[in-house]
Amino acid sequence: MNKLLFPPLLSFAVLSAAGCAGKISSPGKSHFIDVHEFGPGKVTAAAVAEAHRADLAVQGKHGVRFLEYWLDEEHGTVYCLSEAKDARDVIHTHREAHGLIPARVLPVSSGEAALETAGKTLFLDIHDLGAGKVTAALVAEAHEKDLQVQGEFGVRFLNYWVDEASGQVLCLSEAPNPEAVRETHRHAHGLLPSQIVKVTKAN
Repeated sequence: MNKLLFPPLLSFAVLSAAGCAGKISSPGKSHFIDVHEFGPGKVTAAAVAEAHRADLAVQGKHGVRFLEYWLDEEHGTVYCLSEAKDARDVIHTHREAHGLIPARVLPVSSGEAALETAGKTLFLDIHDLGAGKVTAALVAEAHEKDLQVQGEFGVRFLNYWVDEASGQVLCLSEAPNPEAVRETHRHAHGLLPSQIVKVTKAN
């Protein structure tokens, strides 16, 4: 299975449990985003789909429920959203399913998900604000400001996730290009992302 993730890049896709991203976690569980960094040209959509099926097959044993995942074609990075009691359960699920351990697992809180528009290009922008320098409440306030001006730049934010411990914020949006996302943030509150990546998704 591992070898399937390292042929030349062919195509990218994402499998999703639609509409799960904004729901409150089950009692006693939290949301996590785990990040797999394979590198440019070292991951295919088919291989990630196979790994995801393997995760789903064993997730119940570890009390984990995978909700969504996104693929960044340019950098060969996979972002998986799940709910679990703790990060170790997420890692144990990946280890048993296929042995592909994430580079990091972020405990996150999220906003309220908006419905996606078919055929739109998706971007994930990442803000590295620093440990102890951001709260979920402050991000919610900034997100509301984004929503107020997003139409001026053809952007539509779908959701966001906050890891207060690391000070990292991830925002998912529909947009014509990365610069439109950056300009929306600039005009809304001035907090610019350190990285904006195009991600793909398929049902």
